Amino acid sequence: MTNQHEYFMAEAVKLSRQSVASGGGPFGAVIVKNAEIIATGTNRVTVFNDPTAHGEIVAIRQACERLASFQLDDCVLYTSTEPCPMCLGAIYWARPKQVYFGSTKEDAARAGFDDAFIYRELDTLYANRKIPFHQMMRESALEVLQEWINKADKVPY
Repeated sequence: MTNQHEYFMAEAVKLSRQSVASGGGPFGAVIVKNAEIIATGTNRVTVFNDPTAHGEIVAIRQACERLASFQLDDCVLYTSTEPCPMCLGAIYWARPKQVYFGSTKEDAARAGFDDAFIYRELDTLYANRKIPFHQMMRESALEVLQEWINKADKVPY
């Protein structure tokens, strides 16, 4: 390997290959801090019957637990494939300093993992989505948000 980025990406790809061999999906991720792998994850959706068990999510959960933090300060995430919308959201909430990925979302779509419809759903009216969304009890929900706003001892994130 010519540099650390290639080494860590190769580790993510190796994990994705191991995941396929063990019955999981073809996705792997590693999280690095100070040039050390602190967490790894592979796609375990069908293994755990958990639609959120994507490689990046598994790795983020492990890294946050290890760091005792809900943020991945000064961490770098390497993932074998461009993150899906769910993982992208989790990555932004976890706030690593960088993300490197291997194959693209278009490559994943050709393998049967097409997330384009999720991106389209984000711009679709609630009632017209594939799974209809219905807003209700907004005032009650807003009261709780106001309680959070007013809470003096909250931990912002």
